[in-house]
Amino acid sequence: MTRSYLPAGSAARDGWSVFVAPEDAGWGYSGVRLASLAPGAALRFTLERDEAVLVPFEGGFLVDVDGAGRYELAGRADVFSGPTDVLYLPLGSVVTVTAIEGGRIAMPTARAEVVHPVQHIAASDVPVFVRGAGPWSRRVRDFGNSSVLQADHLVAVEVVNPGGNWSGIPRHKHDTPGAHESQLEEIYLFDAAATPGGAGYGIMRVSSSEAGEIDVTEEVRSEDVVLVPFGWHGPVTAPPDTDLYYLNVMAGSTGRSWNITNTPEDAWVTRRWESLDPDPRAAREGRPSAVEEGAR
Repeated sequence: MTRSYLPAGSAARDGWSVFVAPEDAGWGYSGVRLASLAPGAALRFTLERDEAVLVPFEGGFLVDVDGAGRYELAGRADVFSGPTDVLYLPLGSVVTVTAIEGGRIAMPTARAEVVHPVQHIAASDVPVFVRGAGPWSRRVRDFGNSSVLQADHLVAVEVVNPGGNWSGIPRHKHDTPGAHESQLEEIYLFDAAATPGGAGYGIMRVSSSEAGEIDVTEEVRSEDVVLVPFGWHGPVTAPPDTDLYYLNVMAGSTGRSWNITNTPEDAWVTRRWESLDPDPRAAREGRPSAVEEGAR
């Protein structure tokens, strides 16, 4: 197994500032990429074994998919300004991504066997909701769930922690396949809002489960990656006044169901939510929101 923590710049190759394939992670399905492109610059690639979703972090992009046409991604100013439109790319796609005015674009990937159609999902069609309550409130943009996106193995979601809040609580795992738990390899790709003192950051924790030994407690910054092959993961914390974002990528042997086991030690947290209101900062995108239990 490779390192679980990949600091910014340590996984760059082939024109991508982040490039993690399943082989790099030492597992079978999940991957992620991130590229920074100057105005008018283009990146061309072929998805020989993977399906993928293009997710603009900053700026807009034109995407040419051989045999399927040209698509425009309007994008956004940054990952904290709201959801973005995304583009699903099937297995076998030959793709050219061109930056309209410059920006960054991420690409969650998963090994695939079935070819699904290209799908453009508008920002207005991305489910956005608040999970948790009080200081455990976080905003979830669930563009990659099965009710929105047709895919083979890929699951992906965006999460924003308002400054001072925690996510990944209750601590949870999805590493032992069975009737009530999925087997999903998970990747966290971070972006942190700047502070008056400089670059922002957060903290992430991963610990061992019966599936294997792992011990991660890392200060995470923009374009850092954490790999979770197994184990209890959470919390992810954002310091006060510093919003923290992460893109989650998941895929595994049990399909696209996100069935998790929460640690019994954190059962009190979800009971506490019942007496708290969601943090209004977690819903500030102005989209309809709902409180959901869970840990993502």
